[in-house]
Amino acid sequence: MSDLSQDRPWGSWHVIEDGQGYKVKRIVVHPGKRLSLQTHRHRSEHWVVIFGIATCSVDGEIVVAAPGECIDVPRGAAHRLSNEHAEDLQIIEVQQGAYTGEDDINRLEDDFGRAE
Repeated sequence: MSDLSQDRPWGSWHVIEDGQGYKVKRIVVHPGKRLSLQTHRHRSEHWVVIFGIATCSVDGEIVVAAPGECIDVPRGAAHRLSNEHAEDLQIIEVQQGAYTGEDDINRLEDDFGRAE
């Protein structure tokens, strides 16, 4: 597995830049798919929709975002990104925190059997 790009059951992600205290990813979510409901201990996330329509859950609040709109996910918040539409969803995710590793994911619910 590459640290720069991974295919997932819901789509894929690709690291654009990784620096001290931050990471920037492009995330693609296929139609009808969603990421796990998860939390992070070490980072916050800022999502910018670049294509498609994002349905976002952040601590139980549902926000629907179109291209150019943003969603903030505070550190520790339970969150999930979903694509309930017929075309791929693409977002840019900016992670900020002391640690941005892939193992800082606590899955609360998962459509693909990956919940802890």
